[in-house]
Amino acid sequence: METLEIAGFKVQPGESRRIEIPMVSLYTDTTISIPVYVQRGKRSGPTLFLSAAIHGDELNGIEIINRIINSKSLKKLRGTLIAVPMVNVYGVLNQSRYLPDRRDLNRSFPGSKKGSLAARMAYTFLNEIVAKADYGIDFHTGAIHRSNLPQIRANLEDEETLALAKAFALPVLLNANLRDGSLRQCASDLGTKILLYEAGEALRFDELAIRAGVKGTLGVMRYLKMLPKRSRPIRDVEPYIAKQSGWVRASESGLVAHSRQLGEFVNKGDVLAEIRNPYGELLGEVKSHGNGIIIGKQNIPLVQEGEAMYHVAYFQQPDEVVENLEIFQEDLLPEDSPPS
Repeated sequence: METLEIAGFKVQPGESRRIEIPMVSLYTDTTISIPVYVQRGKRSGPTLFLSAAIHGDELNGIEIINRIINSKSLKKLRGTLIAVPMVNVYGVLNQSRYLPDRRDLNRSFPGSKKGSLAARMAYTFLNEIVAKADYGIDFHTGAIHRSNLPQIRANLEDEETLALAKAFALPVLLNANLRDGSLRQCASDLGTKILLYEAGEALRFDELAIRAGVKGTLGVMRYLKMLPKRSRPIRDVEPYIAKQSGWVRASESGLVAHSRQLGEFVNKGDVLAEIRNPYGELLGEVKSHGNGIIIGKQNIPLVQEGEAMYHVAYFQQPDEVVENLEIFQEDLLPEDSPPS
């Protein structure tokens, strides 16, 4: 195994190290650094990066990475784990999705050395972290006031990426196209296979989402032979791939009474919510456009006409997806075991 160098810091096989990658100074003459944790096994194996808070208000991934780097499982690590719990440190400080220049970091890749703040951060992260990894998992949540069902989004037409997604062992996999300027697109250009994990809501810790993220990441590491197989078999969850998904939008502006929740199966024409005016008079109903599973949902009971309210993934066998979702939730949050 060769020496790994990140931002001028060298990490040898068998070593672990915390690295601070300095970024542009603030106008207060304060330098904010991106925290990086590197752990290398004594034996050779793949290099996997984990990243969270590319959007600064998406916090579940921070806790997922914290639990993984403190897991006893890593004592038997093969290869290299590069964990970045906060990519957009500026956004985390301000509890904001964006950087101080109001740019979205996940639309700023590949970036440049002399561009905007977002471009410089994207360039540094891509070249110091992503380019040195064979695989990656990027953790996200829904936006503020929106929740996402735990799901993997990836280029599932690529066989190796599909195998990684299945190893994450979530009921819902979403085949997602690459977006210009996104981390996934630029990682793909570098040959790094990447999964995007979506779960929970911005500015919130969601225990189910966190446990699913930890379990799924360790499952991917076992699949890559970075960790030994489990000594005791666990109940498998059969993943189902949604080739299409879509948002159901508000028909009127008003106050919302939701009637369907995340993970529920809906048929075409089912009423998902009612919209009323301040006097309680019914203005309109929000109905499903097709048969599928609700994988994203607006939480705030206020809506403007045309606003996205429900994200529905369309499956050929939705009943089986629902059954696997129930197994998935029971395994992660059993009734006789309160969240730790």
